[in-house]
Amino acid sequence: MQRLVEIEKFEDEETNEITLRPDAWNEYIGQKQIKKNLGVFIEASKKRQEALDHVLFYGPPGLGKTTLALIIANEMNANIKVTAAPMIEKSGDLAAILTNLEVGDILFIDEIHRLSPAVEEILYSSMEDFRIDIIIGSGPAAQTVKIDLPRFTLIGATTRAGMLSNPLRDRFGMNFRMQFYSPEELAKIISQASNKLDKEIVPEACIEIAKRSRGTPRIALRLLRRVRDFADVANELDIQYSRTKYALNELGINSFGFDEMDIRLLNLLVSAKGKAMGLSTIAAALSEDEGTIEYVLEPYLIANGYLERTAKGRKATRSTYEILNITPPITEGNLL
Repeated sequence: MQRLVEIEKFEDEETNEITLRPDAWNEYIGQKQIKKNLGVFIEASKKRQEALDHVLFYGPPGLGKTTLALIIANEMNANIKVTAAPMIEKSGDLAAILTNLEVGDILFIDEIHRLSPAVEEILYSSMEDFRIDIIIGSGPAAQTVKIDLPRFTLIGATTRAGMLSNPLRDRFGMNFRMQFYSPEELAKIISQASNKLDKEIVPEACIEIAKRSRGTPRIALRLLRRVRDFADVANELDIQYSRTKYALNELGINSFGFDEMDIRLLNLLVSAKGKAMGLSTIAAALSEDEGTIEYVLEPYLIANGYLERTAKGRKATRSTYEILNITPPITEGNLL
């Protein structure tokens, strides 16, 4: 089942994201420090007429890693080749991509932590020495052919920086951690996107959507499209605050950005009265598989202090009791 607050991209969202995606620095909102530093590095590279150093973006999905890569290519006046690590199955696949690059081109690899070790080995020499070694033939007749590559820029994106091997991480000259967005930044993104959708939206409605978007532009834009649907069906020329609030409530997204599955999980943890619950117990109680609990439901709740992982299992935090208007239990003589 697709959740509106899911941070991963839906299969049918690619076209919508491209339509609403900013393509210049002045349109890109948020990530101020990253933009500031990247602006300096890009300007310096252009002055030296050199390719930009390799860049790694890491952080949760939906925060604009791909968008930043496209803007960098636009600022550098460079061609960009976009691919994803799972699509590069063999070292030959990567070699084919690399040998088709031209001087100054940018290669963007999404989910780069999923590259196989054999493909990574090819990437090391291409990033550092701008050459690759290809083995032709097999056995005693095998020969190694060295192919020089043009100076290009590799931009990698990952949601799991800890899974990157140290040799690969060390070859990136710039590493940037993407941060969650503030409601004010998301409101600006929503307002900008509504103009591209040719649907006006009042500032109060922008803020309301932003507050329920879990600090993630992808979710904000998804909710904006759904609220627009409600406004269109009601034959309203613009998106008003009352219609926005009604639509989001009907969609089951509360003022904290929680949906029904989040609330069920939090209520289950609260019912344990301060005791930790194991992952398998939670999965059985919610009739969900453990992977869904661990990788879909928990990350946002943990990042925002609503759920705690301990050695004994999962526990609700003080913040959870507060938002559910429940008095925290006393455990071992202390409040949670």
